[in-house]
Amino acid sequence: MAAVMGLDNTAYNSMSIDGSRIMIVEDNDYNRDILRRRLDREGYNVIECVNGREAIETLKTEKVDMILLDIMMPEMNGYEVLEILKNDDELKNIPVIVISALSEIDNAVKCIELGAEDHLPKPFSPTLLRARINAGLHKKLFYDREAQYKHLIEEQNKNLEARVTDQVRQISETQMAAIFAMSKLAESRDPETGEHLERMREYCKIIAEKMSRTVKYENAIDDEFISNIYAASPLHDIGKVGIPDSVLIKPGKLTDEEWVIMRTHPVIGADTLRAVDEQHPGNQFIKVGIAIAEYHHERWDGTGYPYGLKGDAIPLEARILALGDVYDALTSQRCYKKAFSREKTNGIIQDSVGSHFDPDVVNIYLENEDEFAKIRAFYKDSE
Repeated sequence: MAAVMGLDNTAYNSMSIDGSRIMIVEDNDYNRDILRRRLDREGYNVIECVNGREAIETLKTEKVDMILLDIMMPEMNGYEVLEILKNDDELKNIPVIVISALSEIDNAVKCIELGAEDHLPKPFSPTLLRARINAGLHKKLFYDREAQYKHLIEEQNKNLEARVTDQVRQISETQMAAIFAMSKLAESRDPETGEHLERMREYCKIIAEKMSRTVKYENAIDDEFISNIYAASPLHDIGKVGIPDSVLIKPGKLTDEEWVIMRTHPVIGADTLRAVDEQHPGNQFIKVGIAIAEYHHERWDGTGYPYGLKGDAIPLEARILALGDVYDALTSQRCYKKAFSREKTNGIIQDSVGSHFDPDVVNIYLENEDEFAKIRAFYKDSE
């Protein structure tokens, strides 16, 4: 870690431990007084506690850099103090030097195993005391520096991540706005579609949200799925930009040859979006848009186009959009028909369960048909 922080031996030797706060936990007044006077001469700030319980209480309000801990004490011994310290996130990194008589050497080993930094025998040598304390405080100082650097790096990473996220969001919003504009351009060639794209967004969002709350789909549909299908649903008919006006806006019934041309728009749309994905890979919403554009005219029973996919082979996002697309067509007025009533629309959709539509999607629609009607009314087509 020293290399990461740029600290060499010179830096180590120059780091000051003067004025460090050392807690003495010793029930013997004489021993405690000797330690206090020795530490005073070394320039340390001393806090004295007569037993472990007082030490733990003091540490709730006082910060210390080291603890000199006796083992055998009344009320709370050194073992108990160490266990509390090492199980507390705020206190576990305070170095502890155990003070013990030679007869307590086995007990001192146990304290080291419990997390004590070092052992100081009684009676202690002033030179040994100074060396052990200096080593422990320098180690604590390194730990504190490391923690500060780690915190600084974490904060910098968070700030960088936030800036990157914001930039990606801005770029994504710009891209989505541009693609939505392309979708509107394709839609504008059909003067009867009105607020279709706005409604499609909301229909897909409702179905996806409600399905995500079911046991069957709770793992398949998450917040990202819902966000992507909402953003990508306007792309479903983007392939119509490649359909000639003579077919796209023909007022009468299409011939068989014209239907062949019309049914190429899912592939045109998907290929267009794949070109975008190749130039700017990794955008999940574009991938969802590809699936929606390419497969939204497939049918549950395999009679749809362009590939005749059946059942679960059709991507879920396309199965969801398919219902919304048909619902919107049924409830919209066209030059060749009036808008169907809610009752008639529901009847047609129910009759298409298992043939045109995924039964699970239809069930969700029927349970939330009122919300569809509200969206239909809110995004009303202009006359």
